Amino acid sequence: MAISDRMEAAVRSGDAAADLALYADDAVLVRHQSGTTMTKAQFGERIRKMGASDSTDTGSRRLICENDEILAVHSINDDPDDIREAVLMACTLTGDKTCRVETGATPLQK
Repeated sequence: MAISDRMEAAVRSGDAAADLALYADDAVLVRHQSGTTMTKAQFGERIRKMGASDSTDTGSRRLICENDEILAVHSINDDPDDIREAVLMACTLTGDKTCRVETGATPLQK
C-alpha cells in the first residue's frame, strides 16, 4: 500500500500512532509559513492533538504526486485551534518512511 493511502487512512481515522509510524525517527518538518523546523517528537504532539479533536477536518485531500522519492499532497485543513488553511505538503521519502516534510500554508477565512 502506498504511503499516501496509509497516511490518508490514519488521518481519516484520527489514528495518530499509525500516522506517526509513517515517519522516520529522525524526520523533520519544515514549516515555511513560520520559518520553523520541528523534530518528529515536536510535530508528533501536533498530530496527536489534531487526531484527538472532533474539530479537526482535513477536507478533501488531493494527491499531487507520489513515487519512491517524493509525496506531494494538497488539502484544506480546519484544526483544533480554529485555524483554516490551504496546505501543500511535500514529503521526501526513504524506503517506506517519510524523512522530511515541507509545508506551505495559506490562511483562509472560515
